[in-house]
Amino acid sequence: MHDMYDRDKEIQEAVRAGERALTSLREAERQLNSAGNWGLVDIFGGNTISGLMKHMKVNNASRCVDDARRDLAAFRNELGDIRDIENLNIDMDGFLTFADFFFDGFVADIFVQSKIRKGRQQVREAIRRVEDILNQLRKT
Repeated sequence: MHDMYDRDKEIQEAVRAGERALTSLREAERQLNSAGNWGLVDIFGGNTISGLMKHMKVNNASRCVDDARRDLAAFRNELGDIRDIENLNIDMDGFLTFADFFFDGFVADIFVQSKIRKGRQQVREAIRRVEDILNQLRKT
């Protein structure tokens, strides 16, 4: 049987996938913010507890980034299902690169803070891109 293309349905599926990606990205941002706060405590006179909390939050952020990466891939796939819409492709290359190397071994507290800060910037940029695309989808 021949499938009928339903543009409104495809747009709604893309919007739902984008909203899931935003939820994952915002949670990753929240975890990175928390890791950054614990990292500052650790740098400025922290102890074993602050170091453990920082690493726990970094591990949580790592899981959230993995979730966000998966949700962004699903969002990109859903965008690909929409015919006659251009310029809505989400470029995840930078984000994917970040996620691949970000959580590898840490050497020093300041290095960790730098990685956390860079991770937050990249997550915020991904949030901005997804929000822009969702706004465009909702206007169509």
